[in-house]
Amino acid sequence: MKTLEFDFVIIGSGLAGLISAYHAANHGTVALISKSELDVSNSYHAQGGIAVAIDKDDRPENHFRDTLTAGRGLCDHDAVDILVKEGQQCIQEIISCGMEFDHDESGELFLGLEGGHTHRRILHAGGDATGKMMTSFMLKKVLEKKNISTFDYTAAVRILVDENHCLGVQTLQFISGENILFKGKATVMATGGLSRLYTRSTNPHTATGDGIALAWRAGIKMADMEFIQFHPSALSLPGEDAFLVSEAVRGEGARLLDVNGERFMEGIHPLAELAPRDVVAAAIFRQMKKTGSSYVYLSLKHLDAEYIRNRFQSIDAHLTKLGIDMTRDLIPVAPAAHYMVGGIRTDLWGQTSMPGLYACGEVASTGVMGANRLASNSLLECLVYGKRAIEKARRNLQEIKTTEEPAPIFLNKETDKEFLSAKNELADLMNSQVGILRNHEGLKSALEEVNQLSSKYDRPSNDYNHHKIRNLTDICRLIIQSAILRKESRGGHIREDHPEEVAEQAKHIIQQLGKDIQYEPVRIKK
Repeated sequence: MKTLEFDFVIIGSGLAGLISAYHAANHGTVALISKSELDVSNSYHAQGGIAVAIDKDDRPENHFRDTLTAGRGLCDHDAVDILVKEGQQCIQEIISCGMEFDHDESGELFLGLEGGHTHRRILHAGGDATGKMMTSFMLKKVLEKKNISTFDYTAAVRILVDENHCLGVQTLQFISGENILFKGKATVMATGGLSRLYTRSTNPHTATGDGIALAWRAGIKMADMEFIQFHPSALSLPGEDAFLVSEAVRGEGARLLDVNGERFMEGIHPLAELAPRDVVAAAIFRQMKKTGSSYVYLSLKHLDAEYIRNRFQSIDAHLTKLGIDMTRDLIPVAPAAHYMVGGIRTDLWGQTSMPGLYACGEVASTGVMGANRLASNSLLECLVYGKRAIEKARRNLQEIKTTEEPAPIFLNKETDKEFLSAKNELADLMNSQVGILRNHEGLKSALEEVNQLSSKYDRPSNDYNHHKIRNLTDICRLIIQSAILRKESRGGHIREDHPEEVAEQAKHIIQQLGKDIQYEPVRIKK
């Protein structure tokens, strides 16, 4: 088994991974590992933008309050304070490096508005292609660094551990079938989310929670796994993927109508269509149940057509291919799994519960997101905490040790269909029982089904497909068990049998392999 040694091993090539690699290159050699192409990630597909309080009429304190409001009492105040303050500096740094954001006619940075924000503070690049523009920009910067080595089509399959210290990762190279050990003085997990666990998702097919599963198996703490954010407005057409119709569309004045053409958000929340995502997604879901439909409509008919086409060029082009004129036609939309709010628990510097291992981006639970992510905070979190993880890691680099070689993992095409069958079974189960609205009966039934499937794959296997099924069942179980424990409705976790928010339950649910459930209090700013 080949062994490669680096100062920093970065797993994942979304914005968090790219930012980490870029900063790490100033302090040593870097391996950047991606299980697909380097430009495939949730970050790349982010349409909305990046939130930062830089307008003369805005303040970080306003952004702080909006984030806490959206997070429903579960945000750690110190983590949010760092985000909104250091975020300003990080934005200025990336602009000074050459990143170009959209400007208005007067030459000022264009600032958009999205749900949950009380001020215009959303920076955009390429209209509705912010994630693509930012990740492409950072990937170019990363590839210019001579001490960064990139490895695509290379999947992390096991965290290397010695006496509760992370030494790196074992990987499987898809093209050659070779196992490669990447040993590092510091390892950073930036593996992204898990929303492809659901049948209906806005995420790329790579977003299956690999990092969560590996960290769990290595005995690392997980937090708030019950909180999955469903994006309210994903395209709903037979035979088509749940293409994201950005929240910024509603920020520009788009209205939600039920199948009878009636607007329904005005009586549900003071901000109507611009309410936080959890509120809008749940309202749409209930309206769909009420009308017996599988979608509602997004209407932009009352808005300036030329402005809308220029503002949302990528969305307009995609809808046009499907025969939909977004300025004249009603757009059928429905919620879809979009963002993992919980994840690997870290401190304010991205340090996990295991020395030598750090996490940032969607895979991490820094305390910023609470029970519901405020729109466009995710890209900012990548910038701020991707940088902070390296700042901590570079000060705590450990010597690379020689360890016993782990068992290899092999590709096996004969079990491809077995994996797809299990994956689809789990996705349908999660969609139906662990979706937007949940109840004890459905969650218990889902847990039983997951355990039944899991029992077939309990034994460690060298078959990569069996390894992936085991990962999926582990992650589903973590989400369901945490959802059962939270007997209230808060943010992205809505229990039909416990519809109220319970003040005493404003605590983080911590899961760790082989240990009892822990409850951590929210860190409050004094």
